[in-house]
Amino acid sequence: MTTYTFTTEELCKETIKKLNIGDIVYLTGTLYTARDRAQQLLLNIPQDKLPFDPTHLPIYHCGPLAKKTTDGWTILSCGPTTSSRLEETQSHLIKKYHSPLLIGKGGMGPKTAQSLKDHSSVYTTYTGGCGALAAERITQVENVYYLSELGMAEAIWILKIKEFGPLLVSMDSKGKTLYTHK
Repeated sequence: MTTYTFTTEELCKETIKKLNIGDIVYLTGTLYTARDRAQQLLLNIPQDKLPFDPTHLPIYHCGPLAKKTTDGWTILSCGPTTSSRLEETQSHLIKKYHSPLLIGKGGMGPKTAQSLKDHSSVYTTYTGGCGALAAERITQVENVYYLSELGMAEAIWILKIKEFGPLLVSMDSKGKTLYTHK
């Protein structure tokens, strides 16, 4: 087990291929949230019609609890959601947007595992029940999209993070996983 600290800009294929299951990662930079409805939206809207470019950004399976302030938004809690329910869409997002790293809770299935291997990506887990701790690592809400259409939990949040983690590499780009696929 090795511990790494990366910026999200450093998450290229060469970096991802170094990661193995059991490694710990801390991230600084930009990521976006995408749960069930957000993933469907990202798959169905042409990329050039999106209000942001998700290409090469980490995806966090999270529905934050946020408060509107005079300065924008403050994230109060942003723990991971159960990733396995995103199994049907996640592999398509990895392929379409070259997502280098996923963050969630629990495991993902064989479709995602194959996509991680095919596209040099990894799936990491963040401890469930630690939403307030995760919120402490968010330095800024850069933007929020589709809030009125999808609601707070399903909206796409673009978050600036600093030393976000620990993230456990649970499925690596070599096809190894901590989970049993049935």
